[in-house]
Amino acid sequence: MKMTRVGVLSDTHIASMSYGGAWLCAVVEKHFQGVATILHAGDIVDPDILLHLAPRNVLAVRGNLDPDLPELPHKRIIEVGDFRIGLVHGWGAPAGIVDRVLGEFADDALDCLVFGHSHQPLCERRGNLLLFNPGSPTDRRASPFHSVGLLEIGAHIRGRIIRIPGPTQGDQHR
Repeated sequence: MKMTRVGVLSDTHIASMSYGGAWLCAVVEKHFQGVATILHAGDIVDPDILLHLAPRNVLAVRGNLDPDLPELPHKRIIEVGDFRIGLVHGWGAPAGIVDRVLGEFADDALDCLVFGHSHQPLCERRGNLLLFNPGSPTDRRASPFHSVGLLEIGAHIRGRIIRIPGPTQGDQHR
């Protein structure tokens, strides 16, 4: 079975191409080689950044710091091969976020649930469901490292958190 790799971002908090956009594009080029689709779990801040991640197909949701635009829904379900992936940003304190995002998709059959908001990477299974938060490439907050994620989809769906060096002050990510 053919393996499909999907890049996963969240909480990039990029204000514009001139304030961190080029740095983010370099991270994507380095760590998402061979990736045709990127999922972004919100807090993009400037949605024009998504255009610069082309030619990849970028599917995103709105985070609490994103503008209210129709092309950035609150949540969505993406099908990749035989797998259904839920995508949502999340809200509230980091404690309890998993239960909140699970509740958002309580009526949906999912194989993977991708979310962000907490800036804390997570890759764990609950039964047959893969819970996946890529963390943040720009603002690690309480996480010990900056990160992005990869989903590898074939006969199974697996997630991988990729530790990356954070932006330097010269990258002007905020």
